Amino acid sequence: MNRIVILFIIFMFSFGVFAQESIEAQRRDIILYGTETEIASLIQVLRVENVDYLDDELIALVQNTRNQRVLTGVFGFFGEQEKTGLEQRAMRAITEREDETNETVLSAIEYLGRIKSNAAVPVIMEILDTEERRFLGTGFRAIGLASSGDKALADETAEFLIDYYEFREPGNDNRSTIINAIGATGSSAGVSFLTGIASNTDERIPLRMAALDALSKIGDPEGLEAILSCVGTNDPNVRSAAVSALGPFSGAAVESAILDGFRDSYYRSRIAAANAARDRKLESAVPFLRFRAERDDVPNVRDEAIRALGAIANAEAIEILNSLFIERKNTDRVRILSADMLMKCTSGGKFSQLVVEMEEAKLRNQTTLYNGFLRVVGEAVVEGSTTEVENIARRFMQSGTPIEKLYGLDMAQNNNISGLREEIITLSRERNESIARRARRAAESLGIEIPSE
Repeated sequence: MNRIVILFIIFMFSFGVFAQESIEAQRRDIILYGTETEIASLIQVLRVENVDYLDDELIALVQNTRNQRVLTGVFGFFGEQEKTGLEQRAMRAITEREDETNETVLSAIEYLGRIKSNAAVPVIMEILDTEERRFLGTGFRAIGLASSGDKALADETAEFLIDYYEFREPGNDNRSTIINAIGATGSSAGVSFLTGIASNTDERIPLRMAALDALSKIGDPEGLEAILSCVGTNDPNVRSAAVSALGPFSGAAVESAILDGFRDSYYRSRIAAANAARDRKLESAVPFLRFRAERDDVPNVRDEAIRALGAIANAEAIEILNSLFIERKNTDRVRILSADMLMKCTSGGKFSQLVVEMEEAKLRNQTTLYNGFLRVVGEAVVEGSTTEVENIARRFMQSGTPIEKLYGLDMAQNNNISGLREEIITLSRERNESIARRARRAAESLGIEIPSE
């Protein structure tokens, strides 16, 4: 009987290895011979798994197909990851658009923008010059991004966009898009144009807000005066946009305007002030952030105040985060986010305390709180001794739920704990493919060789 059991175990493991190799072979066959539906499903799987071992096959696939669903799927997948390799095919889809569907051309334009392809700027400019409405919005967005990596090209593109706005008829829907595109170029050539729109109280509110955001993206000091003038304007949406735009700038006037934003009755202005304080690591904002984190009646304001405290991370900010985290009367949302920020800004210095609170939440059947703390524990990167991390990870991997096993593997990988070799090898043979795949990835990262038998 024992011999039969051993043979069965060997068979099952060998089958698992074969199955993994078979899965990869099947996926390559789908790319070579599959229908558009099968390829679209495969791309979705690759997107979820975040793997790139089939990139070359996908690049080869799109070179000689005009199948709209295949092309849009691959352009979208590569664009999301900002992967190069499809530039020539995308530009060909634009220049030969009479032979392609609208969806293919639009996805090609969007892809070229996402990868910031300088070479694509003339091609996108050419299609915008045709003034074909169906391509304008996507074209404007893409050309701003595509030109941003080259100063001369960015200046040329900004001037092209300003001319388009002032002397053509892009339509009201596209005016904000053009303004955003000018900001995306990063070119100072657009500052004068943008300040004129932002400061014009007779201009449409969405356009003024777009201009303020664009000025922030460019970050040229010449645009600061217009932004500061909008901080005190009557319209709450423009005020919040102006406060949001202050992040890249410096000086006493800027800091004063950010602190004033915390007093604004419009909640978006308070969120913008917290974000600006976070981006600048503004220590003078810590008392305001504490007040907002503890008392603001809008949950999103509290969230952004806590995130800003985590970014500033001075002694006062860390103490505030700790008090928010350990106070059990606080909401789960506040405690979990405070714990997350605290772990990141102390390099795991509060790990023991976090484990205590996690176990307490489990004892009290506080499922939401436990799962939130579990995620923070799983993502923790601890400096110094990792003995406690190793012990928790081992417990998760040996006797935890599936989600605990996954987090245990993350803990081992994030903290470079090779002492969990046996547990990782065992999980690499799990029937649950998500766990087995994560275990194999952890083993590879830690230099652990998984035996073939």
